[in-house]
Amino acid sequence: MADRKTALVISAHAADFVWRCAGAIALHQEEGYEVTIACLSYGERGESAKLWKQEGMTLDMVKAARRKEAEAAAAALGAHDIQFFDAGDYPMELDRAAKNKLVDLIRAVQPSFMMSHSLYDPYNTDHMYATKVAMECRMIAQAWGHNPGQQVLGAPQLYLFEPHQTEQMGWKPDVFLDITPVWDKKRAAIECMEGQEHLWTYYTNLAENRGNHFRRNSGGQAGGRTANYAEGFQTVYPRTVDTLG
Repeated sequence: MADRKTALVISAHAADFVWRCAGAIALHQEEGYEVTIACLSYGERGESAKLWKQEGMTLDMVKAARRKEAEAAAAALGAHDIQFFDAGDYPMELDRAAKNKLVDLIRAVQPSFMMSHSLYDPYNTDHMYATKVAMECRMIAQAWGHNPGQQVLGAPQLYLFEPHQTEQMGWKPDVFLDITPVWDKKRAAIECMEGQEHLWTYYTNLAENRGNHFRRNSGGQAGGRTANYAEGFQTVYPRTVDTLG
C-alpha cells in the first residue's frame, strides 16, 4: 500500500529498545505506523548478570528468558513485529549472511525512519557496532544492483537514541519527542525487563528530564507545550523540509 507507514528499530540487545525508544514505538503505533523491532542479540552474555547469578543457569536458558522479556515488552508497546537475529553479544559480530538478512528486512519493511544506537560508546562496543551495521545495511538496501528486482530503499532518517552515559558518548540530541500520552505503555515495557530491574528508575528519571527539555525547547514559560515525559534523538542525515518554521 502506498500510504503504509512503517518504522524499523535496530536494537543491539533484547532490552535496548525498551530503555531508549519504547515511547517512540508506542506513539507511532498509535499514529498508524507499523513498527518492527530487530534485536540483533539477546544480550545473553553481557547484559544478563541477574540471570547468571542463579544456580544452574545455561546460555540457552538465559536467551529464552531474555526473549520472553523482549516479546512481552513489544506486546506492551503494541509493536507490529519483533524479530531476533541471535548474533551473539560481547562481542557482537554479524557475518555477511546475517547482514544480508537485515538488508532483506529493511527492504521488506521499507521504513519511513529507522532507529539505532549512538555512533560512539566506549562502555559497550556492541552498541556502536549495531549502528555501524545499520548504516551499512541501509546503504546496501538502497543499491539497485543488490538483488535486482527487489524494491530498493529510499532515504529514511536514522535516529540515534540516547546512550546510557550520554556525556561520554559524543551524542547530542537535536530532536525531542513527547511520549507523555504513551508513558504508561513505556513503563509497562520497562517492567517486563526483570533481568535489569536496576535500570527501571534510571530510565524513568531520564524520561522526566527529557520532558523538561521538551518544554523548554517548545517555548518554555512563554507558551511551551506541557510534556511530562520525552525521549531524545540525534539525526544522522540531513532532513529535507519545505519551510523552517
